[in-house]
Amino acid sequence: MTQPTAEHVGLLLRDARGEKGWTQGQLASELGTSQSAIARMEQGKQNLSLRMIERLESIFGRTIVKVGKQQMTHLRVEGGRTLSGSVDVNSSKNAGVALLCASLINRGTTTLRRLARIEEVNRIVEVLTSIGVECTWLNGNDLRIRRPENLDLASMDVEAARRTRSVIMLLGPLLDEAATYQLPYAGGCDLGTRTVEPHMQALRQFGLSVEAKSGFYSVQAPPADDEHRTFVLTERGDTVTENAIMAAAHRSGTTVIRNASPNYMVQDLCFYLEGLGVAIDGVGTTTLKITGRPAIDVDIEYFPSEDPIEAMSLITAGIVTNSEVTICRVPIEFMEIELATLEQMGQQLEISGEYFARNGRTRLVDVTTKPSRLRAPEDKIHPMPFPGLNIDNLPFFAVIAGNAEGQTMIHDWVYENRAIYLTELNKLGAQVQLLDPHRIYVNGPTKWRGAEVGCPPALRPAACLLLAMLAARGTSELRNIYVIERGYEDLAERLNTIGAKIEYFQD
Repeated sequence: MTQPTAEHVGLLLRDARGEKGWTQGQLASELGTSQSAIARMEQGKQNLSLRMIERLESIFGRTIVKVGKQQMTHLRVEGGRTLSGSVDVNSSKNAGVALLCASLINRGTTTLRRLARIEEVNRIVEVLTSIGVECTWLNGNDLRIRRPENLDLASMDVEAARRTRSVIMLLGPLLDEAATYQLPYAGGCDLGTRTVEPHMQALRQFGLSVEAKSGFYSVQAPPADDEHRTFVLTERGDTVTENAIMAAAHRSGTTVIRNASPNYMVQDLCFYLEGLGVAIDGVGTTTLKITGRPAIDVDIEYFPSEDPIEAMSLITAGIVTNSEVTICRVPIEFMEIELATLEQMGQQLEISGEYFARNGRTRLVDVTTKPSRLRAPEDKIHPMPFPGLNIDNLPFFAVIAGNAEGQTMIHDWVYENRAIYLTELNKLGAQVQLLDPHRIYVNGPTKWRGAEVGCPPALRPAACLLLAMLAARGTSELRNIYVIERGYEDLAERLNTIGAKIEYFQD
């Protein structure tokens, strides 16, 4: 199939907008981008990702262009540009996925507002649709979810389920949905062996029996009871905590979970469940007391809060390009250690007063990066469970440390091989020394240079390469960006709104 040119797609987009009677500004507002970005699209000066084309088709209710869906999509970056302006942080990927799974608990209608339309969300939506859930996109990024009385678990889309690690989070909401059923093994990023045993340990507390065999989890539901439960999680994992919370939310009796994660996505899940009438004490702490409701039928709308990992990504873009950029709607409670670490490295930041997210609970600020001279920190940079430095924000410090004078040690103790992927920054001129599968030295400052690099199979290291390319003089190519689209919505287009020059292309 001949690939349509950007100019041809631009003309079709302009026609579709004209038929709807919208201005470029109206379409920009609908997409959450700038009017100048729409103008570039319509002039054929910006290639569109498949994700963006799908969003446009959803908005206009018509086919914009037929494209080869299986072709790999790449990015071409003209680096060395100074960024300026402001950009909003989108809603949380990890919260969105948890809320999609939790919607199965509700027999009423759930409407998730401003949900991130990313590949990870798409995969879960495909899984839900395949088992009979009605998922309808409204106005671009709002998703209405209505589940049937009985889910058709035997018809689950196995291919979609295997492409996401999040499928494991269906065990909690499906706790006693059917006497027996199967769930495909979880997929997602290639970050080494991440056992699902902590999930099983937590769910066994409710009587769930799970046996792994032949590529599936074979599940036997527990009998109904109204027992009170108290247990401790041996691993304070985010998704483990969420699975346990979702199981407790629709189980009679009171459940006390100790050593629970109080991280951002867990809090968003709790806020949603409270809206369903589930009583939860201790939100934001490591001890949760949940009084479940066995029959929930509520019409609810909920706004997931902003994503601290995307916030860190955008802040990194400003820092690595030595630019003054304002990142709006940063969830400060989940970024305090990161910002303090940056300031210790010499990064100048302006932080606004606090205001509330649309969920009425999460505290937000605007953060402005200033051109600064960075120095390596005296101690290593390492993650910790919340309220420590976020595990998913750690990789961005490899890019930032590349701009700092001196040697920085980064210790990624959680994953077996994510640190290895960060050595790909060397192709762009960085000096990253791998000490072992968990630790690297970054020596700076770096004279970033353009290069062609393939995306590693891990989301955050892949995003780090794109951010480093913004600083690299010359033209860079980042090949096969599917892993980035799993976790970011239109990241390249949004970076372009603050002065980056990034184009999509396909071979």
